[in-house]
Amino acid sequence: MSEKQPVGIGLVGSGFMGRCHANAFRSVSGLFDLSVTPMPVMLADATYELAEQSAQQLGYKRSTGDWTELCHDPDVDIVAVTAPNALHEPIVMEALQAGKAVYCEKPLSTTLESAQRMAKAARDANALTLVGFNFLRNPLIAFAKQMVESGELGEIVNFRGRHAENYMCDPSTPHSFRTAIDGGGALADIGSHIISMSRYLLGDFAAVSAQCKTIHKERPVAAGSNELKSVEVDDITNAVISFKSGASGTIEANWAASGRTMDLSFEITGTKGAISFSQERMNELLVTSSDPKRSGFTKIESGPQHYPYGNFCPAPGHHLGFNDLKVIEVAELLQAYANNAFCQTDFDEAVEVQRIVDAMQQSSGEHAMIAI
Repeated sequence: MSEKQPVGIGLVGSGFMGRCHANAFRSVSGLFDLSVTPMPVMLADATYELAEQSAQQLGYKRSTGDWTELCHDPDVDIVAVTAPNALHEPIVMEALQAGKAVYCEKPLSTTLESAQRMAKAARDANALTLVGFNFLRNPLIAFAKQMVESGELGEIVNFRGRHAENYMCDPSTPHSFRTAIDGGGALADIGSHIISMSRYLLGDFAAVSAQCKTIHKERPVAAGSNELKSVEVDDITNAVISFKSGASGTIEANWAASGRTMDLSFEITGTKGAISFSQERMNELLVTSSDPKRSGFTKIESGPQHYPYGNFCPAPGHHLGFNDLKVIEVAELLQAYANNAFCQTDFDEAVEVQRIVDAMQQSSGEHAMIAI
């Protein structure tokens, strides 16, 4: 049997998402039968010291405090970008110029114009791209999409989507890249997930009308500091939406939701049935039909019948976890690399998500319905 082609991985950033990426690249070959093998080549971080320490911990051969060095390293084939949102564009542009494939965390960028520049550069370079909307890789989300497209739910009339977490509830939580203007606020940071999921399930948006609201008007400039700085991004966004299919509904993005840790959820209502899901119970999909003898929701539990659950476990009820979704996403990336194919959530798809984020922000500012 011939040896599998090695694919050099360059990782920019070693925080929570960087470590999630590193874990996925380490794990994927043992779970998926791929024709390529990822090789951890270089890790870049904010300082040389941090990069060296993280490279040793995560198994990368070399390290650097200069991400441009990583982008131009001849042994790096795929650049994985997990840096703060405002740094995505310069890193991605450098990687594309160097002829690399790019795997970038969401949101792709901080404005629609920036995302469009990045997508155009990727098209011009004919580069493989993937944006990390990893929650779409849940096997039950694919199953939900099949139910929608098969007509089992009838005509889809309503979508109710939410991404709510509690990590910004406390007003003493300090400013970070998330609360900077170019961080995008709750809408861009977590709202992009439910927007991407709604597009995956129901297709293109037609129009949005949104209200972006800041709950905590000031936050400390740093942990433990008494100096306060104004907050200029949203804590909560609520939007009324319509799809080109004719369905309508609502979307909420909320990072100050008391009691919620990971409520990325939706309910899709059709004329013949409905489905309901929350990431807090990510191995369950609730389904109901219009049959009066089957009133109420029935639980469908994920198992080997929902590909690729079986790659991880042969028995139902044992459950996938968050990091497993990243492994599935990395498998898609590497298979696309091997086959000279494209990924579903590429830069062009991320532009469409950013288009909706921008439209919601515009709608809130102008108090108007905005066509997409």
